[in-house]
This record gives sequence, C-alpha cells and structure tokens, in this order.
Amino acid sequence: MKIRILGASGGIGAQARTTSLLVDRDILIDAGTGVGDLTLPELRAIDHVFLTHSHLDHVTMLPFLLDTVGADRERPVMVHAQEATLDTLRRHLFNGQLWPDFSRLPTPEAPLMTFQTLPVGGEVALNGRTLRSIPVNHVVPAVGYLARGAKGSLAFSGDTTVTDEFWKVLSATGDLRHVIIETSFMDEDEELSRISKHLCPSMLAGELGKLKSAAKVHITHLMPGREDDIMREIARHIPNNTPRRLERGQVFEL
Repeated sequence: MKIRILGASGGIGAQARTTSLLVDRDILIDAGTGVGDLTLPELRAIDHVFLTHSHLDHVTMLPFLLDTVGADRERPVMVHAQEATLDTLRRHLFNGQLWPDFSRLPTPEAPLMTFQTLPVGGEVALNGRTLRSIPVNHVVPAVGYLARGAKGSLAFSGDTTVTDEFWKVLSATGDLRHVIIETSFMDEDEELSRISKHLCPSMLAGELGKLKSAAKVHITHLMPGREDDIMREIARHIPNNTPRRLERGQVFEL
C-alpha cells in the first residue's frame, strides 16, 4: 500500500494545499484542495473517498471530482463517512442549490456518487487494505483513520483536540509505523485551539505522551505562514524524537 500526501496545510496560499491523502490509485482520505493537482486519469481512478468530517477544507474538492470525471466512470464513487457527516453533505453541499445532488444524478438508479455509512469504530477492507474509523474530538462529529497494508499501519488523526480513544487504538496497534497528527496553532493561541478543538504544541506534547509506540510522528494542518514557528515550538516541547512536518508529495509505503 502506498500513501501519497496531496495536501497537508491548514489553509491555502502559494504551494499550500488542504488535507487529502491518496491511497494507492483508488482511495482518497479526505478531499481537500490537494486533489486538484491530480491528472484527469488519476481522478478517474478514484473509487472510494473516506471523510474524517464535514468541514470544507476536507471535502471541498469532492464536488469538483464528481463534476469533472464522474460521467467518465463506469461505476459511482463511493463516499464513506459517519452518518452525521453524510447528513451534512446531503443537506448543505449536494442539495441541488449549492451543488447538484450527484447521489441522485443523472438518475437515482445510476448516480455518480453513493454514500456508505461507516460507523465510528467501523472498518472497511478493500483488496488487502483496511481502513478503520477511530473517534476523535472536534467541533463537529469527526474521526481519524487507521490504514493497514501488508507492511504495517499508518494512523491519521484528521482534525482533533485532546482525545483518548485515538491513542488507545494506536497504542494497541502492534504494526504501527507512522502517525499523522494535526497541530494548527502556536502556544500563544492555546485558548483558540481549545475553542476550535485543534491542537497547539504544548497540547500536542501531552497527547503524544499517551502514545505507547515507537511509530514516527508527522505534523499536519499547520496554519500558513506560521509553519516554521509552530514546528520550533514543537521541538522545544519535544526535543527528543521530535515530530517532523508532513510535506505535500511525501509518500509512505506500507
């Protein structure tokens, strides 16, 4: 299993792309602006989209993906998420007003997209790969994912603040090789981090203390323009085995 980072930024700007991970050729985890860098053949190859939550920076390219290549495909794109996330997409995005409802177009019997409810804690197996949903703590219902291939597992938090079940699952995963965890703000913005249910470096250090694993840790969702400052603060809190910044284009093989 190969995982390519399409976007890992907390915002937009030159070279900044919001959250999306491409698993092999056919699976997306989140659909942020990084999806827009894929070629048309790469877009056509995507069969499954797993969403962490409903916020726009994580779903924004899904409507364009369907509009661009949906009619060129022989089967609908399957969107996996917890029911609360799917309900938000139905009511506020694919509602026929903000964007066409591709779960019913061109016909209800042959749509370009289907919704598949993935309960919190649920798992989907796809050709030797598994993706497990893990609850996290955000301002809307949200999950992270544990992706397992033949050579190990990678965990992705999505957006979260202080949480427990995520770390319990990871600590019990014997083949865990990589952890991607968000840190959005600097310590001076800790109150904003708590209100918006994100992490800052001091909070991250406390969370990583819950991880009973030697997996490598990578930081995502840094605010544009503050990336280096946030990473320096992380290094001060975690001087040994300091996490690394997740980079667009980075590839993990599992």
